[in-house]
Amino acid sequence: MTMTTTTDVAGWPLAGLRVAHRDLELRYLSDELLHDLAAVAAGGVHAPDVMPFTKPWTRGTPEEVARNVLVYQWGLRSELTPAKWSIELAVVLEGRVVGVQGMYTRDFAITREVTTGSWLGLPFQGRGTGARMRALVLQLAFEGFGAQLARTEAFVDNPASNRVTRKLGYLPDGTVTSVRDGQRAVSNRYRLDREGWDRRAAAGGFVLEGVELHGVDEARRFLAIDEGAHLA
Repeated sequence: MTMTTTTDVAGWPLAGLRVAHRDLELRYLSDELLHDLAAVAAGGVHAPDVMPFTKPWTRGTPEEVARNVLVYQWGLRSELTPAKWSIELAVVLEGRVVGVQGMYTRDFAITREVTTGSWLGLPFQGRGTGARMRALVLQLAFEGFGAQLARTEAFVDNPASNRVTRKLGYLPDGTVTSVRDGQRAVSNRYRLDREGWDRRAAAGGFVLEGVELHGVDEARRFLAIDEGAHLA
């Protein structure tokens, strides 16, 4: 693992945040990458007869879907504070944006808990990228930010997401019921603690060697991650 420090010329502390492994990277969503991401979403994220999201933001014309991505991401930027942050990073494969990987939390400096979520453009699914990008964001959470617990959920009828989660060594954590398209929908909940992350190789979990972390020090200061360490 390599950590370097990078501060954007405009002074935005998250601009240099990047997680890299060979041909795959998670990068801070600059305006340029964000427009590329919107174009990926406009090209399709899932088959028309399924809905893997609670909010059906992927429905509509390509222009409407792209606009949904832009509005949502601009909102995340404006609402980011040390007390509550949602960091979504562009998934860049061989230099091309293919999806997004997010990490979300409240009061992280005290709780040391995160939740993750993600999506890939339809043409880029089924190639193992989903497991790799999740492993990268977990590397950032556990090794970069000092998380102690990562959570995630997946609808029971989303086998690909459930499969990736189990592959990475998460443990079942019950179920949760929500409303999707006006219907009752059940999701599987999962948890992965720091001890599980450290022993995942021995347990058959997915491991990436040689992951590089960049821009972590600036992000930690901006998010006040260490200010609550004495309370944790």
